[in-house]
Amino acid sequence: MVTVGPNSESNSSLQLREIQELSISISAQKLNPTMLSEDFLKASGIIPSDWELNKQPVLNPNYAQVSFQNGVSIVTQPRTITFLEMLGTKQSTEIKLPELVHKYVEKLPLAEYQGLSISPKSVVPLSGSLDAGRKFITETLLAPGAWQEFGKEPVQAGLNLLYQLDKCQFNLTINEARLQLPDQQSLPALLFSGSFNYDLTSNTEGERIEKLNQGIDEWEANLEAFREIVNERFLGQQGSLFPNQFIPTIVQ
Repeated sequence: MVTVGPNSESNSSLQLREIQELSISISAQKLNPTMLSEDFLKASGIIPSDWELNKQPVLNPNYAQVSFQNGVSIVTQPRTITFLEMLGTKQSTEIKLPELVHKYVEKLPLAEYQGLSISPKSVVPLSGSLDAGRKFITETLLAPGAWQEFGKEPVQAGLNLLYQLDKCQFNLTINEARLQLPDQQSLPALLFSGSFNYDLTSNTEGERIEKLNQGIDEWEANLEAFREIVNERFLGQQGSLFPNQFIPTIVQ
């Protein structure tokens, strides 16, 4: 369940836009959650000094999280750090995440980096009944058959797809979702979660750092590929996800 606020209201109709986020995750042998703090991030120049916290940070030996009012969050666990930004209606020039990740890698070059994942996510509202997401998956994306006629409730389904691209592997999962509005109304939706995974295997630390930075620079091309496959190949729409304006869905 995803909680959202209305974008605009007119004549008792509610207009929504797709909810999107982008995350960049790095795995490494030497990543310690206790190193993540607001003071460290600002003192090292990884983030600007004027960024304000959105909530109280979490810091312990196995998990740390720092969230800022501009929609950027950083989460770290042993051997993994994830940078996340809410996209909203931001254009590519307004996205802060790639530069932030580059600065982090620059300040910690000896972490023994192993892998990189660039992961866009989109929650797409649907019109119709609350089971519209389930029906889209089971009736549009999957072929009908006796496998759906089992049990006392309609079958729940999700898809997990793996694509081999020129520079990386792309994993896409599609699941049913629901949007919870402030007035307690629920709307059907589809959750598209993508992950572009880069292997940093190399003989030297310098080569791994170079591969890592090159992979980070693919973020915009990855978002465009995500936009293409979700909108044009699954939803039959063009240009509806970042960096363009979102598809409006009207709910009477």
